[in-house]
Amino acid sequence: LASGHLDPGSYRKVLMKTGLILLIVGHLSFITGALVHGTALRFVVTARDATSLHYGVTNSASVIAALLTISCGVSALLLSRYLGPAALKWALLALSACSSLCCLCCLLGLLVAIGLTLGNQGRVLLAPCAVTDAALAPVSRECPFDPTRVYSSTLCLWAASLLLEAMGIFFSVRCLLLALELLRL
Repeated sequence: LASGHLDPGSYRKVLMKTGLILLIVGHLSFITGALVHGTALRFVVTARDATSLHYGVTNSASVIAALLTISCGVSALLLSRYLGPAALKWALLALSACSSLCCLCCLLGLLVAIGLTLGNQGRVLLAPCAVTDAALAPVSRECPFDPTRVYSSTLCLWAASLLLEAMGIFFSVRCLLLALELLRL
């Protein structure tokens, strides 16, 4: 890729593989963000608590990054089919730059969210429950979700999101470099 100019067939192949990977990563990231929201954050996020607000903003940004990653993948696939139009090259350049930056911001936000959650031992995640001890919460009827698994489930989903965001950064930057090379910039 960086060793010089590739022939059009090689560009097509690299763009197609990268585009497909971005589509898969973007969809998985979108699903992971939806699961985090559905299992925990819809009960937790309030404007009064800075930590829960951070969770909500980070999760929303993760969904936006997933949509940008999917768009970048679609653009790479289109460009793999039609190498000629400069507009497609510029679209890939713009989308891959936005996708990589947004994925980077989400990765950093997820790291902070994981750190906050580990630091407060999941108390913010259990805030909607009247019982703050996760061991006692299953006997309580005052919790809108199963509190025994919300802490570990949320952390596991965030860890998966971290991996997906890192992959999104890597492959979006790869598309960015391909677009720069195709535009001869």
